[in-house]
Amino acid sequence: MSRIELRQVSVRVPATDGEHEILHETTLTLTESRIALIGANGSGKSTLARLVNGLVEASSGRVLVDGLDVAEDGAAVRRRVGFVFTDPSAQLVMPTVVEDVALSLRRTHKDKGVRRAAAMAVLERHGLAELADRSVHTLSGGQRQLLALAGVLATDPDVLVADEPTTLLDLRNSRLIGDLLCALPQQLVLVTHDLDLAERCERGIVVDDGAVVYDGPAADAVAHYRATV
Repeated sequence: MSRIELRQVSVRVPATDGEHEILHETTLTLTESRIALIGANGSGKSTLARLVNGLVEASSGRVLVDGLDVAEDGAAVRRRVGFVFTDPSAQLVMPTVVEDVALSLRRTHKDKGVRRAAAMAVLERHGLAELADRSVHTLSGGQRQLLALAGVLATDPDVLVADEPTTLLDLRNSRLIGDLLCALPQQLVLVTHDLDLAERCERGIVVDDGAVVYDGPAADAVAHYRATV
């Protein structure tokens, strides 16, 4: 597993009265295969997750992935860390399913024909091959989230950060995506409101009002969170 380090990291944003600290100084080392970040909306858990690949910049401190500093080696870190958003619309940008996966492979597969074949192999692996030439806009919510995941996993990252990937899905598709995430060989950093899914992780980190308030085994973290809401 990768080693993700947050060393005295804080995040501040401009406010009318100066600056607002949305993540207080935080130091964490993440080495487990499945890590759940739990907390209410606006607690700072998504901010914490987005620090890992530079989607959010630290105002102070350092973020490192396997020794690479996100601020200094952002491109190298992003090749190691894939990110899946809550709403797949933020990621699906090409007209068809196969084209969207192929876009993820443009750096590693220069030849267009080879790239399409590799994209088809990815779709086959995720049970989406029959939808290859469908418009991404005609897919169901579950299919769209599965496609977004497939596009990220096509680049074979070491770490996958998933920001509430089941929030917009029905129960069946939530279970499907949850099962896929829990079976991945990649290290998973999971932001979630789904406490059953959080309990399937090894480690749970509860974030409240921009600070880590509990850090331990996932089941214990969920119990702590349930007791405070």
